[in-house]
Amino acid sequence: MIESLVYRGGAVESYDDLARAKAAEGTTWVHATEVTDDERERVREIFSLHPLAIDDITGNVRAKTEEFADYVFVLLKTARLTRGQTSFEEEITDDPVGIFFGSDWVVTLTPGSAEEIGRVRAAVESRDERLLERGSDFTAYRIIDAMIDRYFDLLDSIETKIESIEDEVVASTDIDLLEEINSVRRELLSFRKLLWPAREAVGTLARGDPKLIAAETEKYYRDVYDHLVQLVDLTETYRDLIAGTRDIYLNTLSQSTNEVMKVLTVVATIFIPLTFVAGIYGMNFEWMPELGWRWGYPVVLGLMTAIAAGMGWFFRRRGYI
Repeated sequence: MIESLVYRGGAVESYDDLARAKAAEGTTWVHATEVTDDERERVREIFSLHPLAIDDITGNVRAKTEEFADYVFVLLKTARLTRGQTSFEEEITDDPVGIFFGSDWVVTLTPGSAEEIGRVRAAVESRDERLLERGSDFTAYRIIDAMIDRYFDLLDSIETKIESIEDEVVASTDIDLLEEINSVRRELLSFRKLLWPAREAVGTLARGDPKLIAAETEKYYRDVYDHLVQLVDLTETYRDLIAGTRDIYLNTLSQSTNEVMKVLTVVATIFIPLTFVAGIYGMNFEWMPELGWRWGYPVVLGLMTAIAAGMGWFFRRRGYI
């Protein structure tokens, strides 16, 4: 679906409307979500966008910023957590968003829904009409800022999961807990792969390299760049936390296994002399002195009980059990 926003504009019903929107006085913002190949091509023709930049939106391309003769192209990606096959497994899915801005127009193209951009459009339509009046570079900043703010929400969700895992890991060695830890590690790795290219792309804008970015707008892009640096730092911190949590889990599992092995070793050690005594009296030789003794059986049982009790007392005194 293609929408245009020229201060108080609305949905585009025909491509002629789209051409008039570009030619309209003031800054024009055209937003296209879930576009078809035909719609994407018509937008490209009307705004004279480079075909390779359009292809980048549909391909698996990392975030970047490119400057063309009459416009700037910024490719970023939205990110959200989606439920996996199990109850605890989640994964980060992303949709590319192409942001083109010229001297008096902004075009945003995405194969997905891009709810973050929808909120900026709603703000422009309802209460912040002056946003477009501040120029296309400032409008692009607001779009990028909204996308980066959504990154914080995603990272907060991951942080909550890490805190929950940290509370459970010292008390449980359930195998599902290890799967959950590995799931979070994969999420952070995927998120890191999004952040580093995005930081480089926004860094180009923050330095004011493209000539279409006004000097007074650079400080806003620097603020977004600072947010990305903060996100990268937090992601690295959380990766260290989840790695430490995994080590705690493995140590707890190892300690639990050692406790079980210690108990089994004590039990086996106690039964060694009992097995020895039982083995002697199970040889069934005809001339064994005790075989004909009336009290032989209870005495042997008492001896075995005394041996077991004595060894148990010894092990407990030494702290083995």
